[in-house]
Amino acid sequence: MRRLLMGSSLVMLIGFVAVFAAIFYKISAGSNSVSAEAVAATIALSPDAKVLQVALSEGQLVLLVNEGAGQALIYVDPVTGKKLGRTDFMAR
Repeated sequence: MRRLLMGSSLVMLIGFVAVFAAIFYKISAGSNSVSAEAVAATIALSPDAKVLQVALSEGQLVLLVNEGAGQALIYVDPVTGKKLGRTDFMAR
């Protein structure tokens, strides 16, 4: 009976160590942000575009812009300022 108790306790301890190791890994691996010095000085947008929100996601700047009557997401490389993609929102 003692062996069974020791074995199950050991398995539980290994499980706790694995969970905390995974949490620590996720916290430390998520720090791949771009430094303020490396951000592009200018990003070209259309003259009527108004930036509503900016977020950094997976190493890309994501801009929510209002252009005329519609809104769009513009994906930008934060280092070069080059547009990587665009998602337009359309009413149906």
